[in-house]
Amino acid sequence: MAVRFQLTIDCADPNRLTRFWATALGYEIHGPPAGFPTWNAYYQSIGIPEDELGEDDWNDRLVDPGGSAPPIWFQQVPEPKTIKNRLHLDLLVGGGRTVPLLTRRERVLAEEQRLLAEGATRVRVLFQEGVDHFAVVMQDPEGNEFCIV
Repeated sequence: MAVRFQLTIDCADPNRLTRFWATALGYEIHGPPAGFPTWNAYYQSIGIPEDELGEDDWNDRLVDPGGSAPPIWFQQVPEPKTIKNRLHLDLLVGGGRTVPLLTRRERVLAEEQRLLAEGATRVRVLFQEGVDHFAVVMQDPEGNEFCIV
């Protein structure tokens, strides 16, 4: 039996990344548990010190509205990102190898434009003439790498 898991992403600004990745993945922002008006109220109820809490209206969790993909938690940390990710997401928008390369390329570039408008940055294009592959390497607003394939 597979183990359920949550993806945790360290970051400086959970609100910013929550909004970006909700848009990128089609996820929904997950509100605080029942009975708590904010996540901070919940965190305080379980003993998290006040000086470790962010803004009172912040959101730091995403869920797949269809319920099949893992939830994501954006954990605020004090240190900045300094090295390349050892784990990254591939956004599979091209349609796979059964779709003609030109069509996949158009889909990837359209998604790139959409995410550039949301604060992503292009790092490089992965394409070599004669190879049936096209992808764009991007960074989210805090520099976390991901690919659009």
